[in-house]
Amino acid sequence: MAGKDKSGNVFSNRNFRLVFLGALVSELGATLYSFAVSFYILDISGNNAFLQGLYLALCGVALLIFTPVGGVLGDRFNKAKIMFLCDYIKGGMIILATILMLLLKEPSAQIAILFCIGIVGNAVSGIFNPAAGALFPHIIDEDKLQQANAYFTIKNSLEGIFGIILAGILYSALPIHTLFLMVGLCFVASGISEMFIRYKHHPSEERMTLKLAARDMADGIRYLKSKKAILAMMASALFINFFFTPVSSNFIPYFVKTDIAGAPSYLFDKLLKPELWSSIFSVCIGISSLVGAAVLSARPQEEKIGFRTAVRLCLMAGVVIMMAVSYWWFVERGTSLNAFLIAFCAGCLMTGFLVSYVNIPINTTMMRIVDKDKLSKVTSIISIISQGMIPIASVLAGAILGSLGSTMLLVICAVGFTATAVLTIFSRTIREL
Repeated sequence: MAGKDKSGNVFSNRNFRLVFLGALVSELGATLYSFAVSFYILDISGNNAFLQGLYLALCGVALLIFTPVGGVLGDRFNKAKIMFLCDYIKGGMIILATILMLLLKEPSAQIAILFCIGIVGNAVSGIFNPAAGALFPHIIDEDKLQQANAYFTIKNSLEGIFGIILAGILYSALPIHTLFLMVGLCFVASGISEMFIRYKHHPSEERMTLKLAARDMADGIRYLKSKKAILAMMASALFINFFFTPVSSNFIPYFVKTDIAGAPSYLFDKLLKPELWSSIFSVCIGISSLVGAAVLSARPQEEKIGFRTAVRLCLMAGVVIMMAVSYWWFVERGTSLNAFLIAFCAGCLMTGFLVSYVNIPINTTMMRIVDKDKLSKVTSIISIISQGMIPIASVLAGAILGSLGSTMLLVICAVGFTATAVLTIFSRTIREL
């Protein structure tokens, strides 16, 4: 198959290098954009946590609606072409939005532009992700899949370290329009790299119709039903994501804009603006995730991952509990903001390592056991299952933050995450995975 290589390291594979380079550039742009949008909406809306949650929710809904479309297209058309076309579209939209924001300076108009671009951009991502997620088995030998996934996690970790630091610096130093323009150019550059990916694609002889697309998705659902262990793990992931996503997406920006920015002093306040503490948390996750991925890249692939994954989720639940208790004790009770910053950084370090040890084995197992001609559809269905309630979580988290405060949000997340992890570890079906 074109692009595959029998040498020891996956980087000897030309196609993998092109995918890696394209993802490096586009995801750096996505990191800059998501960081900037979260804080910019809070800035121009008067710290409106509900509005930020609504933005995250609508973006999540768009992603979920178009993910099954991406799953059908990914199994019938050239995956590399889907990827570079989507990156060109996203880059062009962000550049257009930048121009509109220069012309329309009212906060309400800019918020409307950000909502539109976020929704359409996530719809495009819904088409992009299943194709990208199913490409590896077509260009990489099976025994190198874990290594490839580990290297991508290392890349993500490095972007979590340097990309978030860069995002914090650029957000503080540059006009928002300049930052958005840089993001648009990143997506365009990624599309250029992906144009040169080559693999043996067998186009479908059937003409794509709505009826055919519905039949393909039904086939994917029937296929996934036969993989009961995968289905059980994804059902668990649905609730894990529901209770964990608000901690990173809702709590951190709100905590930075209220508790840190509103404090008379805080740790390293002479060196760090409040927004840069968000970067510090991401750096902690990135460093530990990188370590976990580096270890896994050198280890043989695990044959059975179900029980070990459940144990790691229970360890993560302990971390979330620690974060909730620390916030209540150190911040809400006014004991020490600095102590919470240290405790939260420690929690982020533990979380990053555990996330690598959860995600890499699961992704590798999916690519190894799912038929290649069904992988895009199955990937899209799995994405819908695992992320289906994130939009609801974002809206609820915004409402809870605005009315009940950060402690209540963290407590709810900790209790829900722990209950899900405990049920997962006792599931016989998941142990079969």
